[in-house]
Amino acid sequence: MNEIITFTDAAVSHIKNMLEKTNNSIGFRLSIKKTGCSGYAYVPAIAEQVIPTDLHFTAQEGLPIYIDPACESFIKGVVIDYVADSNIGLKQKRLVFINPNEKNRCGCGESFTIE
Repeated sequence: MNEIITFTDAAVSHIKNMLEKTNNSIGFRLSIKKTGCSGYAYVPAIAEQVIPTDLHFTAQEGLPIYIDPACESFIKGVVIDYVADSNIGLKQKRLVFINPNEKNRCGCGESFTIE
């Protein structure tokens, strides 16, 4: 299977660290939900069980990835990075989703629309 999404080394390292700290984790799962002022929001999660309908592949360093098939067309080509953001002088690290399919993002950055 071609990879639907890709990860930077920083994101892989962060996610693998989270998996090690979570009991019963089997991998990283990504889906989206309708929300916010623009329409959709990413829902990253630590997968604890296999959902038979999920799309599955292994990213670099053996990271197991599960994708909700209902969101495949929305997230195809997404690059996930892990960065430090400065917000009012505070540095906060978080996953960032770089999506070539996004048309707009709301002002608060919570939700996005697709072309």
